[in-house]
Amino acid sequence: MINFIEELRWRGMIHDMIPGTEEQLLKEQTSAYLGIDPTADSLHIGHLVGVMMLRHLQLAGHRPIALIGGATGMIGDPSLKSAERNLLDEETLRHNQECIKKQLSKFLDFDSDAPNAAVLVNNYDWMKDYTFLGFIRDIGKLITVNYMMAKDSVKKRLNGENSAGMSFTEFSYQLLQGYDYLYLYRNYGVRLQMGGSDQWGNITTGTELIRRTEGGEAFALVCPLITKADGGKFGKTESGNVWLDPARTSPYAFYQFWLNVNDTDAARYIKIFTTLTKEEIAVLEAQQAEAPHLRPLQKRLAEEITILVHGRENYEAAVAASGILFGQGTKEQLQTLDEATLLAVFEGVPQFEISQDKLASGIKVIDLLTEEAAVFPSKGELRKLITAGGLSVNKEKVASPEDIFSAEQLIAGRYLLVQRGKKSYYLIIAK
Repeated sequence: MINFIEELRWRGMIHDMIPGTEEQLLKEQTSAYLGIDPTADSLHIGHLVGVMMLRHLQLAGHRPIALIGGATGMIGDPSLKSAERNLLDEETLRHNQECIKKQLSKFLDFDSDAPNAAVLVNNYDWMKDYTFLGFIRDIGKLITVNYMMAKDSVKKRLNGENSAGMSFTEFSYQLLQGYDYLYLYRNYGVRLQMGGSDQWGNITTGTELIRRTEGGEAFALVCPLITKADGGKFGKTESGNVWLDPARTSPYAFYQFWLNVNDTDAARYIKIFTTLTKEEIAVLEAQQAEAPHLRPLQKRLAEEITILVHGRENYEAAVAASGILFGQGTKEQLQTLDEATLLAVFEGVPQFEISQDKLASGIKVIDLLTEEAAVFPSKGELRKLITAGGLSVNKEKVASPEDIFSAEQLIAGRYLLVQRGKKSYYLIIAK
């Protein structure tokens, strides 16, 4: 059996753990769980540290349990970090759960007959019929307010700048999470809960509940919260979260996110977000030190995680799309791009609109790029560039100002890509 703790340790994925955790995992196959918030029908890359912990756990021979926090989803996010409360009905909750399971299936084996096949559970299933009176009678009496007040997460909230204080819901959240651990300990034999370092207080409340009710021993392991080298929040871009759902974040944009991380972050992330071995990563680090401009760490990181989430075909399409932007690529590759990828690749380039009718019977390029779409201020300038071989449409050189373009040449039925020189692009949209 692989030493799971040692695996996480060299990858920089351990912030703290209860003494005895490593010994427990070396002693026997262990069931461990990690909670996931179901407020959306897709995971984003902020979830991936926890998901990778579950993946490494399974690869080490242990049983991962992914817990969907449906009960907390039903009452809204208690963190008060946002004014907007995401209240879910059961239908939405179940939809989100199925979507999340589908994404998790790319990282975890749920379907095999192996004794460590992954399990998905939802705390809504055991909380929905639990009455408030029943809960405070059975669980509330076991943990003192003094114990709950001593948690750093509570003290920070009460002593912080937020004068609004802390709601009862938020205060009781650690009891709810603690009960999850107790339930899974009793019904699934779970001995370990994992999470981010901000969850330490909630997780250890669970171990205390187990000790007081069952006289049992349970363990906790938390990973550091991932940040960027510049101190910024990991997983956020100007447009928001980087999602695993291709409808929310295209495979191209997903690939680009990882490709564009800086060298320091790439060296950390490749350990956390891939299953590459220590030896494989050492080779890549040596290549990076020798030729940092080639970005071998970033390229391999982007390759591994994009293939895992979106499959090899989408990864290769993302690589091809990246090449198109930087002057490589062919007409054939361009024609294979779907609309979402095309728009992602050429986000921010100047756009012009033209009616489909104008293209129906064909239009000369000299008229198209001066009168219909003002890519050029004059026909003389356009002729000069064509003569110099500096104008391309859809990655093909324009040979003559008289060349005709029609609806047949549209990419994805709507677009013409115009390239002036090496780096200037324009997108003509037929409507």
